[in-house]
Amino acid sequence: MNKFEILTCFEDERWQSLAGIDETLILKVRDAVLSTIKKEVDFLSLDKDFMLNLVLSDDQTVHQLNKQFRNIDRPTNVLSFANIDDPFFDEILKSAEDIELGDVIMAFETLSKEADELEISLKDHFCHLWVHGMLHILGYDHIKDNERLEMEAREVEILKKLGIENPYQE
Repeated sequence: MNKFEILTCFEDERWQSLAGIDETLILKVRDAVLSTIKKEVDFLSLDKDFMLNLVLSDDQTVHQLNKQFRNIDRPTNVLSFANIDDPFFDEILKSAEDIELGDVIMAFETLSKEADELEISLKDHFCHLWVHGMLHILGYDHIKDNERLEMEAREVEILKKLGIENPYQE
């Protein structure tokens, strides 16, 4: 497989110091995602190198981005900005050797609060939302029910590879 680089920016140091989130875990999740869906995403078979930005940030930053780009005036756990949504993405795929796929931004406080409420580890919740964000970047969505069911099934399959329980079970 071609190179699929993750450029990680730890904007908020709590991600590393409190959560135990590190490059090894980030790459382990990336590999689980790619091994599961590589045959479903046509452009991944191209002779190209791919890059994805992961920004581990805070509620304030994610709130600002959520308001600016989604008109939602509150933080959320994860935002994904997929370059495949760019009308010129197909042209870029044809002409460029290195393909930037987009950005996944996570909010530490929101993820921490949700993990506490769900009574799961922050690490497991991070893995779930990192999988979720990567799937968005690679073209999956959950707007329609059939899309949601497909995306959730992929998430559960990937998380199982990582030894993480199904987050959607009651």
